[in-house]
Amino acid sequence: MNKAMFGAGCFWGVEDAFMRINGVTKTAVGFSGGHKVNPTYEDVCYSDTGHAEVLYLEFDPAIVTYEELLKEFWEIHDPTQLNRQGPDIGSQYRSVIFYYDNAQKEAAEKSKAALQRGGELSRPVVTQIEPAGEFYLAEEYHQRYFEKTGRSSCHIRRK
Repeated sequence: MNKAMFGAGCFWGVEDAFMRINGVTKTAVGFSGGHKVNPTYEDVCYSDTGHAEVLYLEFDPAIVTYEELLKEFWEIHDPTQLNRQGPDIGSQYRSVIFYYDNAQKEAAEKSKAALQRGGELSRPVVTQIEPAGEFYLAEEYHQRYFEKTGRSSCHIRRK
């Protein structure tokens, strides 16, 4: 299995979108990209931890490619919004791709450039592309949140 990590706003909606993809074998929501060790949801929402809400996933590259995961990432949020997605405002909702190796970094940079050149966006893509650091698992009640609560969406979908 390979792994990937994305931040695209509220992690509940990100998880819901990716867990539906054939070949994604594991999902978990949490936090990454900041400086606080073992942050809680409250920490990330109400103090300056530097973390983003993220989805960590594992996938079978024989079934789904990293490029296909990137395609979904770009479609499930607005990558031109800086530190927000829709009504969710703050750096924890930033658009970010955390890469695990040079191949993922190159694929992410290539797909970002293609999206920017594609002409369908009216503003520049602000998505950050950074090396993956420590992933901190969010509290259990956040995992597979929509399944637990019966909610259906909290996400902006471009396509």
